[in-house]
Amino acid sequence: MRDSVHDARRPLPRLALLIERGRGTRPAEAPATVRDRADRPGSAPAELVPPVDPSTEKAVTTDPQLREGAFGNATGLSCRECGAVQELGPSYACPECFGPLEVAYSFPAVTREEIEAGPANIWRYKALLPVPADIESSPNTEPGFTRLLRAENLGRELGIDTLWVKDDSTNPTNSFKDRVVACALSAARELGATVFACPSTGNLANAVAAAGARAGMRTVVLIPSNLEHPKQVNSAVFTDSLIAVDGNYDDVNKLAQEIAAEEEGWAFVNVNVRPFYAEGSKTLGYEIAEQLGWRLPDQIVIPVASGSQLTKVDKAFRELIDLGLVEDKPYKVFGAQAEGCSPVSAAYKSGVDAIRPVKPDTIAKSLAIGNPADGIYVLDVAKRTGGAVEDVTDDEVRAAIVKLARTEGVFTETAGGTTLAVLEKLVDSGLLDPSKETVAINTGHGLKTLDAVSGQVGPRATIKASYDAFAEAGLV
Repeated sequence: MRDSVHDARRPLPRLALLIERGRGTRPAEAPATVRDRADRPGSAPAELVPPVDPSTEKAVTTDPQLREGAFGNATGLSCRECGAVQELGPSYACPECFGPLEVAYSFPAVTREEIEAGPANIWRYKALLPVPADIESSPNTEPGFTRLLRAENLGRELGIDTLWVKDDSTNPTNSFKDRVVACALSAARELGATVFACPSTGNLANAVAAAGARAGMRTVVLIPSNLEHPKQVNSAVFTDSLIAVDGNYDDVNKLAQEIAAEEEGWAFVNVNVRPFYAEGSKTLGYEIAEQLGWRLPDQIVIPVASGSQLTKVDKAFRELIDLGLVEDKPYKVFGAQAEGCSPVSAAYKSGVDAIRPVKPDTIAKSLAIGNPADGIYVLDVAKRTGGAVEDVTDDEVRAAIVKLARTEGVFTETAGGTTLAVLEKLVDSGLLDPSKETVAINTGHGLKTLDAVSGQVGPRATIKASYDAFAEAGLV
């Protein structure tokens, strides 16, 4: 029997924000993280105003009914700071302490055989996600179950005995964001949303626009106006409501929160349905373990933007252990950032337990979140597992993109280049053990960020159409 914190006698507000515009609450992707963790648990940081009275929340629909099993085996939303639990719904911040919320579950017994019998996408893990049992019947992009590539050539070059690349560039819109968006789309449907929206550094915009088109929902995506042109095109082809905003991602995100507070029926995937959206990243961890023969790697390197992906992969590993699906064993989690936007790496290296926001200045725009929501939790995971958080220069990112392409035939975008460059740096510094089995996550395809390497690669020579010219150019 499922545990549940939902009281059926109480109306459940649909897509209500926890906050009103202008109140000093914790933003979805950019929380007030400049604080001492001694504030935890229970009390709100000094710079935040008291929680908003629930009577002032803005609901987007008056229908209070949720169908049975709308969120699968999820039982509530649990505060990651104070542990308070509230009913499932469109909230992302705890009304008690403003801590971020995540989905809590009461899992049934799940077997490897049941999972393996499922579809070759993330819905094979639906029992472990906040989605209904009939999720496959709803039109969606069916992301996931991407290849885990044995990177022998790159491993030899880096001196790593056993190296794997989890290649999420083969998802429907060529990035891992299709995973999280699929879970957010399910929540938006169940909560009665009429508009599917997001603020984005690019990949999320692509995924939201495509998923909304597939689902027959209106989509609106907000991006920084200086976003790479290919990512703009890859969104605009799916929606006529791509909005370019002057400013960086943090400015775009603030605008999204204002819109969400004012407009009814809008599901912003990384704002008011963020707890459900974030759970999609767990499927990366599930797949890696399954594809390794139901075991965990010794080490894993993951890019850090908001930090959610890293924390959810760790959550997935712990869930698999708790469910008895993999053997309990130590593993180390490493985070990767670009030097031009490295607030989490800076905090890790300084030994402080707070994230100080920065203004992004890096070619790795998909990682350019200067005030990351899950930054403090990335620090927790890195320290608990014995990992680390490291950063690299833009030139190192470019070199890593080319190196992966020329050793393994995988063209990664700048986020993947950051991950691979950090992997090499971790080996060189001795923080990562090259004798241990290691996984690096490639989150997107290089066609999205062509400008990053367009000045680094090109024709070796321009010759006349003759064999003599070919030979004279030293090509034989």
